Amino acid sequence: MDLVKILPMAFVMIAGPQILSAVFLATSENWRRNSAAYLAGAALAVTLVVTIAYFVGSGVSKAGASNDAMSIAILVLLAAAALYTFLKRKDSKPPAWMGKLATASPRFSFRLGFLLLSLFPTDILTSWAVGAYLASHDDPWWHLLPFVLLTLLFLALPVLLLLLFGRRGQEFLPKVRDWMNTHSWVVSEIVILFFVGITAGNLAG
Repeated sequence: MDLVKILPMAFVMIAGPQILSAVFLATSENWRRNSAAYLAGAALAVTLVVTIAYFVGSGVSKAGASNDAMSIAILVLLAAAALYTFLKRKDSKPPAWMGKLATASPRFSFRLGFLLLSLFPTDILTSWAVGAYLASHDDPWWHLLPFVLLTLLFLALPVLLLLLFGRRGQEFLPKVRDWMNTHSWVVSEIVILFFVGITAGNLAG
């Protein structure tokens, strides 16, 4: 199923300041409301960008573009995402603005979730690659929803740890943050290359 093939790309969506922000908000003063607002903003952003990419891809396909042309476009997007991820691999320190998340408001958290998941370079490239991939295979629009939901599930992991494990979850969150800082780029590259292989295989076939 094409649906199963795109799901790993959800990890690429959250690797970086996206999941780090979720960790910081999960330990903020008003963590329940902040985390919920952040997830709402992220949900709106991912759904909107992937939907736009899907319908643009559908329009291009109906205008006469071949599946090979669509596959090449997807490969270009994936190559750009892989290059960006590789070049940013050494940026292990969280941005200075993340220190302000401890006292963030729900309104700020919503805006942050929307902006990070809609304007961050790897998220733009990944969302367009996923939307275009589904469109090129004539999959229905709703097939993007599992991708959106899995992305949100990844972003919700910090707050889920707190809800399920309490203090133990709070002690574990810094370890998650540190691991993501140092290893997420490797996993992202593997996932992107996996999707490149699928797309290239479709092009060759």
